[in-house]
Amino acid sequence: MTASDTDTTLTWRQRAAQLRPRTQVYIDGRFLPAHDGRTFETSDPATGAVIARVARGGQHEVDDAVASARRAFASGCWSDLTPRARRETLLALADLIETHAAELALLESLDGGKLIAQTTTEDVPGTAAIFRWYAEALDKVYGEVAPTGGDDLAIVTREPLGVVGAVIPWNYPLEMAAWKLAPALAAGNSVVLKPAEETPLSALRLAELATEAGLPDGVLNVVPGFGAEAGQALGRHPDVDSLTFTGSTAVGRMFLEYAGQSNMKQVWLECGGKSANIIFDDVADLDRAIEHAAQGIFALSGQVCSANSRLLVQRSIYDRVVEGVVAHARALRVGDPLDERTEMGPLVSTQQLQRVGRHVSIGAEEATLATGGGRPNGLNGDCAEGSFLEPTVFTDVAPDATIAVEEIFGPVLAVMPFDTEQQAIEVANASEYGLAASVWTDSIHRARRVSRRLSAGTVSVNTVDALDVMVPFGGVRQSGFGRDLSLHALDKFTALKTTWFAAED
Repeated sequence: MTASDTDTTLTWRQRAAQLRPRTQVYIDGRFLPAHDGRTFETSDPATGAVIARVARGGQHEVDDAVASARRAFASGCWSDLTPRARRETLLALADLIETHAAELALLESLDGGKLIAQTTTEDVPGTAAIFRWYAEALDKVYGEVAPTGGDDLAIVTREPLGVVGAVIPWNYPLEMAAWKLAPALAAGNSVVLKPAEETPLSALRLAELATEAGLPDGVLNVVPGFGAEAGQALGRHPDVDSLTFTGSTAVGRMFLEYAGQSNMKQVWLECGGKSANIIFDDVADLDRAIEHAAQGIFALSGQVCSANSRLLVQRSIYDRVVEGVVAHARALRVGDPLDERTEMGPLVSTQQLQRVGRHVSIGAEEATLATGGGRPNGLNGDCAEGSFLEPTVFTDVAPDATIAVEEIFGPVLAVMPFDTEQQAIEVANASEYGLAASVWTDSIHRARRVSRRLSAGTVSVNTVDALDVMVPFGGVRQSGFGRDLSLHALDKFTALKTTWFAAED
């Protein structure tokens, strides 16, 4: 950004024209081109315009990045620092993220089609908060003394694993990077980060800021590129000790295979979801439940792994809920994500729009299309060629319908009625996924009873998609395993070491 980055008289589109994003791989504290000079385009999904050409990393770049990370780890320049010293660097990084908040928010919105109203108030502040939380937490994690008895002494300590590979999705590029990087770095590891090919720009800038904050060269490396090239190379690499991934279940399976084919590295997966949102007829504030039901699927154009894409409604209130959700969908202002008045932006790419569109076509044959399904009206000017889809609601959806079973990852809601509590639980659990769920009821007994029986990593009661850095997040079934956020995330990036001191005879 230029000096006018802070000039509030400029529109976000005008500021976007001044961006000069970093586009090369980041290895050993330096930006470098790909060895073969290859690049790929990253585009603005709201306009279709190319933002930049980014270095296309592959096997060669991953090899260099892993070697750099290994050297840094072995040197002890980061791994051997005291927790307090690592804390100061991570706090400095959090401060720099806040200092460059406008630039990072714009990169996030421009590259991924995210609402600037959200990247400025949620994504970037949230990223800084995650680094700050782990910085403050890492010197408060203690080891253990085992009850060996006698004069023997056995201590249990948490040791960094070494080199961590992190592969993140395109829907929350900065925050997902922080979910992986903050605990991994706090624990003393070195990291090779592979951002999604759709949204590489903010991760590259984040790495540069990390170096500015004092992170030693080689401790954080970023290799943009395609999953079949850079992602696979990272997954198969014999010198990567652990790999953490957020993305689709299909790709998660691949990383498990890569680990088995290489060095049996630890693999931690947070994959797909098909979250059920259950509204019982005893909820007092039904209007609030309806509003949150719309929010739970249309936020970020439904491109959220834990999006509440299945809405289960007790039959006695079914018509009222459908009417309310449809009204919310039709009232949403869809358009340019760099307009602060916009309430829903585009899908991340034309490919994603086509994929979601196929599900809409299938849904039209399986259920009743209550609203949406097409291109929004009034998209003129810069957004005329963008990847936009109307907020879409299908009603009277059968539990085994395609749109009720498959993860769509778009603004498409499947609404279905139920009669009894038992039926609601059965339908909610009739999924290969188990990431999240929501329950709306004014009965604490029902809330506890239903929540306990739902197969989900997180159950939000009288809200949707509850989330905080202090609380673990992750799933069961084919939504993956392991947990991001909270102190439990450190489990993925450390190994328990037992050191036994035998008493002299």
